[in-house]
Amino acid sequence: MTHTRYAFVKAGWHAEIVDRALDGFCELIPAEQVDVFDVPGAFELPLMARDLAASGRYACVAAAALVVDGGIYRHDFVAQAVVDGLMRAGLDTGIPVLSVSLTPHHFQPTAHHIDIFRGHFVEKGREAARAALMIGKTRAAVAA
Repeated sequence: MTHTRYAFVKAGWHAEIVDRALDGFCELIPAEQVDVFDVPGAFELPLMARDLAASGRYACVAAAALVVDGGIYRHDFVAQAVVDGLMRAGLDTGIPVLSVSLTPHHFQPTAHHIDIFRGHFVEKGREAARAALMIGKTRAAVAA
């Protein structure tokens, strides 16, 4: 069975930036085909992504977050845990799980940086949509 639905999970931290990834994603995949789920932060993305992928309802799951370097080491292990967890969710379920999770080293919550990253997340959302469509087409060709 070919799925035409996609799940998009987004972290609530820095929502004014992270939500733009969904905008970019829906430029290529119609919003009517995308179910959106919110989680508190980046650390919660892998579990939600795994549950959505395991549901069998989605062709692909995309997960978006902004993990900022607040001057302490914590962002490094959060970012690594998120990326590792998303990869594991995809491998364990056999459903593509895409990361739109970024960890900039020099983010400051200024209007200038917020504008830059808002635009960047739109493009990252488009990239995730292209990847979702391509991996679906490639996997269908392999299965044929």
